Amino acid sequence: MVAATGTVWGTVRHRTNARRVNSRMATHKSRNNRMELSDRQFRAITKAVSDPRRYEILQSIAGAKNCTCMELRESFPISAATLSFHLKELESAGLIAIAREGKFAFPTFQREVWKTYLTKLSEL
Repeated sequence: MVAATGTVWGTVRHRTNARRVNSRMATHKSRNNRMELSDRQFRAITKAVSDPRRYEILQSIAGAKNCTCMELRESFPISAATLSFHLKELESAGLIAIAREGKFAFPTFQREVWKTYLTKLSEL
């Protein structure tokens, strides 16, 4: 009984964390199934890509099929803490998603968010 309760709680906690991550920067689809950015997310993405080093990191992630943080660390002459900060900024803007396996992190480019951002930017 205790194990089942712990398992259920673990599942609920996981779902809650996933909702919390997804709701940080809300994107939603309109009636025509296009993703839309909130003004807040649009500003967050603009801020995230305004840093030249962060933009280079984003380009590396977007250009690689399977990217690891170790590869990024080898590619850029910055400390692990600085790389972690840049990845956190890109993730909170919604430009990347980071899958974690143990101590390893695998960032992936969120191409749909980027395309939506570029579309909104071109409408200015």
